[in-house]
Amino acid sequence: MKTFYITTPIYYPSGKFHIGSAYTTVLCDSIKRYKQLQGYDSRFLTGNDEHGQKIEETAKNNNMTPQESVDYYAKLSQELWKKLEITNDDFIRTTEKRHEDVVENIFEKLIENDDVYLGEYTGNYCVSCEAYFTKTQLLEGDKCPDCGSETKILKEETYFLRLSKYENKLLQFIEDNPEFIVPETRKNEVVQFIKSGLNDLSVSRTAFSWGVKVRSNPKHVVYVWIDALSNYITALGYGSKDDSLFQKYWMNGDEVIHVVGKDILRFHAIYWPIMLMALNIPIKFRLFAHGWYLMKDSKMSKSKGNVIYPDQLVEKYGLDAFRYYIVRELNYGHDGSFTPDDYVARVNTDLVNDYGNLVSRTISMVNKYFNGEVKNIKHNTELRQFEVELENIAEEAFNAYQKSMDEFKVSQALLELSSLVRRTNKLIDDTFPWELAKDSAKQDVLESVMYHLLESIRLITIMYLPFLVETSPKVFDLLNIEKKHQSFSSYHFGKKVSYSIAKKGEHLFPRLDVEKEVENIRLMMDSNRKTAPEKKKIEILPEINIDDFSKIDIRVGKVLTGMPHENAKKLLVFTIDTGDKIRTVVSGIASDYKPEDLIGKNVLVIANLKAVKLRGIMSEGMILAAENEDGKLFVIEADKHLKPGDKVS
Repeated sequence: MKTFYITTPIYYPSGKFHIGSAYTTVLCDSIKRYKQLQGYDSRFLTGNDEHGQKIEETAKNNNMTPQESVDYYAKLSQELWKKLEITNDDFIRTTEKRHEDVVENIFEKLIENDDVYLGEYTGNYCVSCEAYFTKTQLLEGDKCPDCGSETKILKEETYFLRLSKYENKLLQFIEDNPEFIVPETRKNEVVQFIKSGLNDLSVSRTAFSWGVKVRSNPKHVVYVWIDALSNYITALGYGSKDDSLFQKYWMNGDEVIHVVGKDILRFHAIYWPIMLMALNIPIKFRLFAHGWYLMKDSKMSKSKGNVIYPDQLVEKYGLDAFRYYIVRELNYGHDGSFTPDDYVARVNTDLVNDYGNLVSRTISMVNKYFNGEVKNIKHNTELRQFEVELENIAEEAFNAYQKSMDEFKVSQALLELSSLVRRTNKLIDDTFPWELAKDSAKQDVLESVMYHLLESIRLITIMYLPFLVETSPKVFDLLNIEKKHQSFSSYHFGKKVSYSIAKKGEHLFPRLDVEKEVENIRLMMDSNRKTAPEKKKIEILPEINIDDFSKIDIRVGKVLTGMPHENAKKLLVFTIDTGDKIRTVVSGIASDYKPEDLIGKNVLVIANLKAVKLRGIMSEGMILAAENEDGKLFVIEADKHLKPGDKVS
């Protein structure tokens, strides 16, 4: 039997998980269930990343010890995954002895191999990301290029991982394995980053103590990403007395998939494979980096309070409605937006109107016309063409569904499935069963139509098994479908030759009152905002006089061209006419603007700011923008009647 091993990233336990984290976990769970239906021996890992400076700070803020804090959040995590019926086979915590002991050994092995060496580092450090950044990597104001937080200068003795040693080898591996990173746009980002040159990575810390100690130099704590990334193999028993799972699912396994959000792509696509190369462990995994769920054009954030929690939606609208929506709405590799309107519309359209009504209407008609008993009857009337068409579409839909699932295009797979649901409903519209029932000579035709409806529902429900984990078994029970006819191997029209169904159906999904339920979800979101941490008070900088202000030369500039920065996803590069010359200006507004949004517009530019190189491009000014309380940036535009070079005073 072929093996399949799938993992989520291990989550940072700093609060309740919003639907962004739930998306990754439900996605992995759905893929695992799908692979099991294909006949794979499947294993699914999730867990929590429980070391690091942020953990210490969170615990301190909550008047807890770090261990008490991570224990509390681990319990919350496991309770949520149970509520969502996640079928993970293991839950790894990096504070477990089975993990910590192996991480100690891994680090010592890297030192022995001279892939890790002791040195000293001075640089801008982001506490939130627990990472150092060079001046060329930082955004304006020395802000972190990954999360936008302010950095601080730190100097400390540290161990370094020789990333530069493996730069060419990693590039060659990616070239030889084009499906290693998907979607392709993410692969291109990684390749570009590597080609810009890899600096050796600081992989230990001395400023805090909550982590795995370096055995040979215990004043050092192993860098959280070296610690965290190792979980994918420590959870399989790598480096322990019993490494049978590691041998089965990694060394001799058929498929290994890491599913991560795009924000941690670099760690998994660069640091992790280089670690494996240094440890002489084969790179067996493929990496799928998905987009984010956004709220009002910004990433969900507990600190902003712009979140909706899975348990809120599950308790109000049911598990399957949530599981279906969360994987259906986010397209392959792209960001998506959560809105109350979209949630209610998706549930009403796909689950209530299309699938739920199809099942209840069919059960009602089969009981009314045939007392619940039908078999596969042959006929040669003109209506046969609609049945043949349905049979063909059912086969095509299954093939397209499997192709999409195999490529992690889960939303597309559900779209293929929905097309079969709609075509099955259309059979009712094409054949008018209530008219056929009036003619005793057409009873065979009517029975054949009823059979085709039931058989199509069976096939649809088989494909829904990875997603509608409560509803699919209910439908099988209502139609009295045996276990042998609930599998992928039984997916063929006509495989089940007769039906004896329940005498009464049930509404699988209650219809949602659009206006009422949209308002209910908005109230949930408002409640979450109110319970979010208080925003920082507005602090006005020290007073300046008119002479200080007169030193700043703010000019109107017309944006001529714009493009993304090749080496920094949060930066855009513009050419701007400021009257005196055409300037190149690099601006950290890519999270809120596309280059074309500003082309042709008048903006305000600080023209006498000292030029600085940002990720390899010299920036000759600064575009003025304001940030609202949700963290969204708004470029300040000048009146269209002004011309380039006009001075602001």
